[in-house]
Amino acid sequence: MMRKVVLYAESAHSAALIERAEELFASGEVRLVKDEPKTKAGFVVDDQGRTRFVKRFEVRSPGRGLVERVRGSRAVRSLRGAALLGGAGFGRPMPLAAMELRTAGLIRRSYLLSEALYQAQTFSAFIDPRIGRAGAGYKRRTEVLRAVAREVRRLHDAGLFTADLQETNLMLEQGPCRLEVFFVDLDGFRRRAASSWRSRRRNLVQLDRSIGRFLSYAERLRFLREYLGASHADPRGGLQRFIVGRATDRKRIHALAARLLRERARKDRTSLRARNRRALWRGLLRAGALTFRFEGLRAKWDR
Repeated sequence: MMRKVVLYAESAHSAALIERAEELFASGEVRLVKDEPKTKAGFVVDDQGRTRFVKRFEVRSPGRGLVERVRGSRAVRSLRGAALLGGAGFGRPMPLAAMELRTAGLIRRSYLLSEALYQAQTFSAFIDPRIGRAGAGYKRRTEVLRAVAREVRRLHDAGLFTADLQETNLMLEQGPCRLEVFFVDLDGFRRRAASSWRSRRRNLVQLDRSIGRFLSYAERLRFLREYLGASHADPRGGLQRFIVGRATDRKRIHALAARLLRERARKDRTSLRARNRRALWRGLLRAGALTFRFEGLRAKWDR
């Protein structure tokens, strides 16, 4: 028998809503925006007419359920990630409630209820030239790239990293004064004592793999330049020093871009090999099933 365990609730209304989470998903009251085997997520309206965002994390096996109980479910890790980001002053959807479903002490599912960023859009919606107003204009694209690059750099400088920095995990919203950047998929965020280049490179490669198709090489260099905080020294302080500094910045950024492109190509090759292996195994299993069925039919025919 499954037991509901409410881990956190900011109010009685949020607690009541998350306790109905399974019913809401089953009845179709959740307007899904993500429907994957491990994760389902979407918008739901509470009894006071407010729009909320609810996520369901599936646990695929009892062994994994034991690991999640020891390590912390994805809902628990999302609460931790939200606390880390909020404490460092980064935008994120505020968690409203979290719950686990347990069977014999093992976690079967976990749920997270948070505020809805229904006016925010993904990073790509702001830079993809095919998407109407949001993606149009060189100046606008440049402003968006600079804002995101500065926020990612600030995240890393604060010692925070995520296991999956894709463009879909960056939600942007135009505020009255500036562009607001929100980090979502909170369960992957960790604080590291040492801010290593390897961790930074991993996040930059993840981001480049997801948005590279929307950007020119020059725009990718501009993003890296802003991330690195390349010098914008005043030439009045010494023209020769300014020129040399700019040349050094350009060489450094081009070298970094080349390394990131090589890393991205390596990741792409690894992903392609993994997909090909999965396709091969599926084909072999399908062929084996067909052969078994054909042999059975032939045996019946011979009789």
